[in-house]
Amino acid sequence: MVFLVVEPHSAAEALAAAKKLGCAIWLGSDALTEEEFDRWGAEGVDITRFVYPLGGAEHSVLEDAVSTVAQHHPSDVIWVQRASTAA
Repeated sequence: MVFLVVEPHSAAEALAAAKKLGCAIWLGSDALTEEEFDRWGAEGVDITRFVYPLGGAEHSVLEDAVSTVAQHHPSDVIWVQRASTAA
C-alpha cells in the first residue's frame, strides 16, 4: 500500500499511518518542508517528495503523480488523498 498526499494539512496523519503500517508515502513539495521530510526519513518512513506541489494542482498533474507512484510501486494499491474543495 502507498499513500499519495496532496495537501499539507493531511501530511502528519498520513505519515503517522504510513510509519505504523510500514508502507510508502509520496507527497507534493508543498506538503512538507525539507526539514520535515528529512526527519521522517530518519525515522525510517519510506518517503518520497515530488519536486513540485500537488495542493491545488490540476487533475492532469495529479494523474501524472499517480502514474509515477504506480511505476515505482507496480503491485501496490495507491491511496490518494482527495483534494478538498472550498464550498
